[in-house]
Amino acid sequence: MLQEIVISGFGGQGVLSMGKILAYSGIMEDKEVSWFPAYGPEQRGGTANVTVIISDEAISSPVVNQYDIAIVLNQPSLEKFEERVKPGGALLYDGYGIHKKVARKDINVYRINAMDESMKMNNTKVFNMIVLGGLLKISPIVELENVMKGLKKSLPERHHKLLPMNEEAILRGMEVVQLEQEAERV
Repeated sequence: MLQEIVISGFGGQGVLSMGKILAYSGIMEDKEVSWFPAYGPEQRGGTANVTVIISDEAISSPVVNQYDIAIVLNQPSLEKFEERVKPGGALLYDGYGIHKKVARKDINVYRINAMDESMKMNNTKVFNMIVLGGLLKISPIVELENVMKGLKKSLPERHHKLLPMNEEAILRGMEVVQLEQEAERV
């Protein structure tokens, strides 16, 4: 098993945190993991991305040109990464941040209304956990139990009381993610 994933969006959306939690989850399952963030002075408000590789075998390089899965949370991220998804791969996007539809027909496109769901939960800070839940539904790369262990490891101890809410958000994301039909993208 080898999964090469990019998560991209505005700084402050929890992109890097989501990648870190996914990486920790892979470690909890004794997988080989690479976590490679990319951001600069635009960390808050500009576009940031992280490449996460989870594999059963040694990872030769953290640099990836094409991805199995792209998670895009804003229009600039869609424009940058849509063409870099491998044919047959998957692109997951939040409906709130994308205005132009995905053009490719050779990939599976999933929509998750994570921002809307986080507002329904009265906590926009769980936005990234809803997205992570959507990812785990479309590609169960790691077990939920290990995601929770990874989340616990990445959160400061003073925030461990938020673990149940985060788990609820992940489960909600698994429920609301939807495969877009090709006809909807035309």
